[in-house]
Amino acid sequence: MALDLFQEKGIPLEKQLFTWKDLVRRPYSKLDDDAFTRTRVILMNGIEADALRMKHIFARLSRELRPHLALVRRAEHHQQTMVNWLNPPDQSALETTLGFEQLAIEVTASVAIHEPDPYLAQTYRFGMLEDFDHLYRYSALYDRVEGKDPNNLIQSYSDIRPGRPTAVEHRHPLDDLRRPYDHKTADPLSKLHAVTITAAEFMTHDYYMVVGPQFADPVARQLYAEIASIEEQHVTQYGSLCDPDESLLEKWLLHEATEVYNYSSCLAYETNPYVKAVWQRFLDYELGHLHYVMELFKNLERRDPAEVLPRTLPEPIAFKEHREFVRKVLSQEVDLRSNGPDYVDASRLPPGHRSLVYRDQLNSEGSPTETVAAGYHWRPGTELAAKAERMGSVLEGRRLQ
Repeated sequence: MALDLFQEKGIPLEKQLFTWKDLVRRPYSKLDDDAFTRTRVILMNGIEADALRMKHIFARLSRELRPHLALVRRAEHHQQTMVNWLNPPDQSALETTLGFEQLAIEVTASVAIHEPDPYLAQTYRFGMLEDFDHLYRYSALYDRVEGKDPNNLIQSYSDIRPGRPTAVEHRHPLDDLRRPYDHKTADPLSKLHAVTITAAEFMTHDYYMVVGPQFADPVARQLYAEIASIEEQHVTQYGSLCDPDESLLEKWLLHEATEVYNYSSCLAYETNPYVKAVWQRFLDYELGHLHYVMELFKNLERRDPAEVLPRTLPEPIAFKEHREFVRKVLSQEVDLRSNGPDYVDASRLPPGHRSLVYRDQLNSEGSPTETVAAGYHWRPGTELAAKAERMGSVLEGRRLQ
């Protein structure tokens, strides 16, 4: 039964309490738990980080909303803490990175499939193919730096193969701006999608900017720098889908609804009981935040929240593999490029196009994503399997002599 956003009021803000011990829960297992548990933790950490970022910015713009923003923001800071601390201590930064890219592939695929607006769906497919390539490049780095098989973490949900090559993804800033939805006529699901994917990509960008300099390997340092630049492009791209004519309160209301939607989606698919309990608790907390902002919306803007929100939550984000969909999009749209807000075949970009000039300058001394993947082809077991196969061949040759 679909959740009724107007009837389900969750837990009131004043009853949302934490202790330090409460904040630090049992983490998931990076190998024993389902790979999508990792992606859900990464997603909700990003959703909460975006909620905090938005509320801090809004507080600089509105004296009237400051006390209300501060109250909700503190609760969401503690929510983000509990979610982020679900990550296990034995998971390396590069292993977490693989989770970021698997999240970007599978969640963006689900959003693209269910997006009602054709232009917005095209935008999600366009970005998905770029994140698909990032997973391949980071898998090559994982083999180079840690000598491990990325599929131990990916668990065969996502293909590990090239997408739209990262080296050609670099675009002039004006070619990353998209046409926004119209907040007066857009389907509410389109708004929830835009907030969700923007938040996820923002978290990805910030994570890469933090962990990239921590690597000693020079190719790793350059690789994170290159892909972080693409993540900034993605934040620009997805953020521009949101209508800038929405009021601050309208945007706040949409973000709280997006948090409810994402926690509900995580709850529907979670298999780890300890993590599932966190999703249920924070779903109830976010419903409380949503109704708090609904009252502000009614009292300060004199508007009905029903003008902005759907009555019930749409179908949840699907935390599952989308292999056939991704392969189809890859085969049909890998050669698409951006010309302003439009998508065109690469052959239609004229010589001297601003994005070609921009890309060629950045790549003029080489591309780290090309360097790291030179000669790399994913195979189960990586070099250990290759060594075993070579040894087997040698022994078989000796036997036949």
